[in-house]
Amino acid sequence: VHGAGNEATLTGTITSHLLKDTWGDRGYNASFNRRFTALPKDVGFNKGLSPPQPDYVQGLEKAAFRPLQVDRQISGAVLYDGDPRSMVLPHVAGEMKGPDGNMNTATIQSAYSGAALVYARNQALSLVGNPDPAGHAEIRTFTTDGHRIDFFAHYAAPSEWDGTPEYHQYRYASTLLTGTYEGYKDGRKNLRNMQDHARDQSYALRDQIREYCKQRRGANQPITE
Repeated sequence: VHGAGNEATLTGTITSHLLKDTWGDRGYNASFNRRFTALPKDVGFNKGLSPPQPDYVQGLEKAAFRPLQVDRQISGAVLYDGDPRSMVLPHVAGEMKGPDGNMNTATIQSAYSGAALVYARNQALSLVGNPDPAGHAEIRTFTTDGHRIDFFAHYAAPSEWDGTPEYHQYRYASTLLTGTYEGYKDGRKNLRNMQDHARDQSYALRDQIREYCKQRRGANQPITE
């Protein structure tokens, strides 16, 4: 990690040495440095802004949510417009900065990506009639410059002024990767635990949506209009 000369090299190093390899998990994949082109243009937190483009995001593909047409029925759930294998409702994203990168900028970027993931999760839970309690945080992000790695949780809560959603980010852990080998191991463990949590939440939400679809079919109500 310490020897990474640019952001691309750092991303490759983090991917190969710190992140857990989940390529064997069919339909649950990672994506790198792709803009969230399917995010609606004005849903409160992104007015006038370009879509988020995190360095890393991991989640389920569209096929996992059939027969529900998630791009039509859950706002913000699908990340990439026009991609039949687009990632849907991920619960983790990351920002990786090279030696000239700014961790404060990475924190701001992760807050934006995290808000997009929270928005989509809340839209999905509203559809199935099981919203998270206000302040409940299941979305995770991380930021790293190769020396330090910070871990964040994200949630939404109603504004005190008008009740509209406000998106929040808080750092719950930080590890120095290059100080000691123990620090490196702690950072890797925390990151992989974050991946496990995000995977569990992605599948749990997928299962809620499948159960919603099953109940709708049983009631002879259309779910794919």
